[in-house]
Amino acid sequence: MSHVVVLGAGLGGTIMAYELRDILGKAHRVSVVNNGSSYSFVPSNPWVAVGWRSREAIEVDLTKVFGRRGIDLHPQGAKRVHPSEKRIELNDGQSLSYDYLVIATGPDLAFDEIEGFGPAANTQSVCHVEHALQAKTAFEELVKNPGPVIIGAVQGASCFGPAYEFAFILDKALRDAKVRDKVPMTFVTSEPYIGHLGLDGVGDTKGLLESELRQHHIKWITNAKVDKVEADTLRVSEIAENGSVLRTHELPHRFMMMLPAFRGVEAVRGIEGLTNPRGFIVVDQHQRNTAYPEVFGIGVCVAIPPVGKTPVPVGVPKTGFMIESMVTATARNIARLVDGKEPDAQGTWNAVCLADFGDSGIAFVAQPQIPPRNVNWSASGKWVHTAKVGFEKYFLHKIRSGKSEPFYEKLALQVLGIDKLKEVRIEGETEKTPA
Repeated sequence: MSHVVVLGAGLGGTIMAYELRDILGKAHRVSVVNNGSSYSFVPSNPWVAVGWRSREAIEVDLTKVFGRRGIDLHPQGAKRVHPSEKRIELNDGQSLSYDYLVIATGPDLAFDEIEGFGPAANTQSVCHVEHALQAKTAFEELVKNPGPVIIGAVQGASCFGPAYEFAFILDKALRDAKVRDKVPMTFVTSEPYIGHLGLDGVGDTKGLLESELRQHHIKWITNAKVDKVEADTLRVSEIAENGSVLRTHELPHRFMMMLPAFRGVEAVRGIEGLTNPRGFIVVDQHQRNTAYPEVFGIGVCVAIPPVGKTPVPVGVPKTGFMIESMVTATARNIARLVDGKEPDAQGTWNAVCLADFGDSGIAFVAQPQIPPRNVNWSASGKWVHTAKVGFEKYFLHKIRSGKSEPFYEKLALQVLGIDKLKEVRIEGETEKTPA
């Protein structure tokens, strides 16, 4: 019997556990190590921050569903991974040994890299449900006492979609509260241009997002490096193409939400051969670490080089479709190793995104995620909001029911007008492309 441990129970880790249980059957043991026993649907956090969702609506207690699926849950969380010993040191002092490990921790949020930044200091966040609930309190205060708002993403950030989403969701919530006319808004981003998204744009995301910002009376600053956040002022340097400071800005704020840079979690950071200097898991085309071949990595914690050089550091996002593709490839590869075979599956790493704007939105498909692409498509409309709500409901149903079927393969790609994207590449097979 082999023991496979999944470290992390977020979007990638939870469905990783389900797929492993499906493909390995009952003859092998599957365990999940997580900080706590709850799954939280992170894409809904911007709605939580303006009171459109409750915490209870977007969380799932994994204890019962894991029990039904025969998956062991260790909610103590991990203190340190010891890959040379094939062992995880848990926070309560116990240890858990494994034959194969899938690291799916998500990121550590690097708020401390900028003075005055983060929910423990002078800004809000939608990266965690606790942060979103704190932001909701700040939003309610903003409605009572309107003033300048800043939304965006700092240097080194790699997840830009939620920043755009929250800017427009907040705009809609302020309009509903009849105070939008008293709230000047500025979008501040490390991207070299609006709609870059860490992907050098997808379709006409530049034109679409610039148009949306104009229509919603939101000004913007690109190539922005945040120097310091004070209680009521954001200090920003706007960087020129040659790396020099083009101009500086001192922006007043009463409410501010900017996404941070990510790094690897403390449990794995600094392990030579396993992680890069930022603590992200180094993997090959099979999601497998070469220094420790029994260790795999999926999701946001995986190291991916940036699309290209930019005046201010910009990371590459890992979208839901990409993560599902990583999960399916990894499950197959581990099953082959258990059977004494070599890995042969590769994630397709295509990007599919539904960005909700409260009453409309933008969708895009990038195949592959890194240009040049075979598919490079984006569109906007009220239908995106409806699709995002459907995504939320379906995915939470999938988590609650213990299903491993990939959402994007079943629904989203058909909604976006693409009949089929092959989920993984199997070496020796001809890759399929969209119909």
